[in-house]
Amino acid sequence: MGRTSVVEARKPESIGQRALVQGWVRTRRDSKAGFSFLEVNDGSCMSNLQIIADGSLPNYESEVKRLTAGCSVSAYGEIKSSGGQGQATELLAERLQVHGWADPETYPLQKKRHSFEKLREWAHLRPRTNTFGAVARVRNCVCRSIHQFFQQRGFLYVHTPIITASDCEGAGEMFRVTTLNLEDLPRKDGRIDHTLDFFDRPSYLTVSGQLEAEIFATALGNVYTFGPTFRAENSNTSRHLAEFWMIEPEMAFYELTDNMDLAEQFLKQVCRDVREQCDEDIQFFHDRIDNTVLPTLDAILEHDFVRLPYNEAIEILERSGQTFEFPVSWGSDLQSEHERFLTEQQFRRPVILHDYPRTIKPFYMRVNDDGRTVRAMDVLVPKVGEIIGGSQREERLDVLEARMLEQQLRPEDYWWYLDLRRFGTVPHAGFGLGLERVLQFITGMANIRDVIPFPRTPGNAEF
Repeated sequence: MGRTSVVEARKPESIGQRALVQGWVRTRRDSKAGFSFLEVNDGSCMSNLQIIADGSLPNYESEVKRLTAGCSVSAYGEIKSSGGQGQATELLAERLQVHGWADPETYPLQKKRHSFEKLREWAHLRPRTNTFGAVARVRNCVCRSIHQFFQQRGFLYVHTPIITASDCEGAGEMFRVTTLNLEDLPRKDGRIDHTLDFFDRPSYLTVSGQLEAEIFATALGNVYTFGPTFRAENSNTSRHLAEFWMIEPEMAFYELTDNMDLAEQFLKQVCRDVREQCDEDIQFFHDRIDNTVLPTLDAILEHDFVRLPYNEAIEILERSGQTFEFPVSWGSDLQSEHERFLTEQQFRRPVILHDYPRTIKPFYMRVNDDGRTVRAMDVLVPKVGEIIGGSQREERLDVLEARMLEQQLRPEDYWWYLDLRRFGTVPHAGFGLGLERVLQFITGMANIRDVIPFPRTPGNAEF
């Protein structure tokens, strides 16, 4: 017969049905009356299913009474009403098969609680814990919600390249991709001869799919990318990863206000879906990780986002009376402490900051009529700070070329990007959302390494 998940078996409407439940033992308790209680979890939900294993089972003494945390089992029997606290059902096993044992002397995930830092050393086992099982389910829900949001609005899902020769951000902190022998690099005129490399030029892991997404937006309308991106930034903070996932929509005929509208609708939809579809997991995060999780999510849904020009934000911060680690003045980029002050103390809700100084933003952002600022926007949320960054893109060829030269970029390296302005240019805009940042915000998890299955950070690429 087909497998029944724990989440289905726990529903009252399953009472009276026969079911095959398969999963991993969390605990075993033996009764003096000659039977055992097994708590089994299969990852489909936070809760376990209680399985009653009677002493009459053929393998009761030889196997059932040896079960410990981590063992994998299949149990077949009837789902019955349970008098146990916090559960509507339980399964009375007629057959129980042990698939794999877990030696209690060496299995790391026994009753002892481990720190999140310690669990990162066991990235292959930590999904079996309550916390990381919940993170995985919420992450899955968020990804499904992202696709549904854009698909329901007619966006096309575009796969942009992971290997690229273009640096979208201009920061230069990119992982190089090469087949050259690093112990004997070919050289010409004192420099590495990249013409002998696989791609005939310096190539890198992408930091963003934005530039390629613009190609499709200026041909097909509204598109989005959703894939891994890479930053070779030697940072060990709780907010940075070397490999993370980005969602980047690009929209033709959009201006900055349209961009802000879409970003707000997007975040609200993701939070609403998580609130409705992951209630048990979100309650766990609220109870065990951060007791502001629920009110923070509800505030996203109940309030409009504040729209705040950069100029006004600087004035608010300068008048705040706060002592910041990083002094603030017009022309400086805001730090996390400034962003959190605005969202957590000044407005107590998300803030969309817009129209930044041109000197601190990339070349592709559209210059305003004042010549000093660009049509950039950042969505700031409590606890995290910036969660979305975007802009209206510069569609004027002459201005774009001038901006490239300002930032010491060679326009000839971006000839194809400039062609989009030469042939049928249109106003267009887009933004990027880091998946792991939004997961931190939703779950209250303090370290970004704990919301991605296998974190890639400096010195860490084991799993």
